[in-house]
Amino acid sequence: MTYEETLNILRSAADPTFREGMTRFGIAVDRALGVHVPELRRIARQTGCDHALAMQLFASGIHEAQILASMVADRRQFRPEDMDAWVADFDSWDVCDQCCMNLFRHVPYACDKVREYAAEEREFSRRAGFALLATLAVGDKGAQTAVFADFFPLITEYSHDLRPSIKKAVNWALRQIGKRNETLRLQALEVARQIASSAVAAERWTGRDAVRELTDERVVARVRAKSR
Repeated sequence: MTYEETLNILRSAADPTFREGMTRFGIAVDRALGVHVPELRRIARQTGCDHALAMQLFASGIHEAQILASMVADRRQFRPEDMDAWVADFDSWDVCDQCCMNLFRHVPYACDKVREYAAEEREFSRRAGFALLATLAVGDKGAQTAVFADFFPLITEYSHDLRPSIKKAVNWALRQIGKRNETLRLQALEVARQIASSAVAAERWTGRDAVRELTDERVVARVRAKSR
């Protein structure tokens, strides 16, 4: 499927009503068509893995084309400098998160990029650092406990960033690390309680929400079952 053919399919799948509704979730729609993610996945199955197409789609700047790019890119050909360029272009949390889930977490240099992006002051670059950490915690089944425990100081440091997209990503990363195994759950719970004791009300949410999930009976049972 050519680049132009793919764009035509995206445009034909656009839903103006859905596009309008995206704003309620804090999604920037200036570059959006209004295509549902399940439809993007269907289109991705049609195109198959096509790295050249993926790079063209992302460069288009079209919101859904960038998400689709993350679904059809070849992770073996995706270079660190490509990731840097994509992250620098993020202007919405959903493009950021989809790229992390669909592509970034699968590349061998993903862990190194977490700290690099988290240290960026730019909102969606920092969001990428913590979204990447959260998706690695879910998807990298073979990583050692110590790999994720080493990220707790980073989570504590940036829990002070109260921008909504950062606050939610830090919370997401903390919760997902805590759900990997019982050792990490207890460590994450301690970190969450420390954050929850902050004198800043907006910061306390990050910790309290994580405490709530990591002490939920169903979550505790699942984590302990995985740890046996």
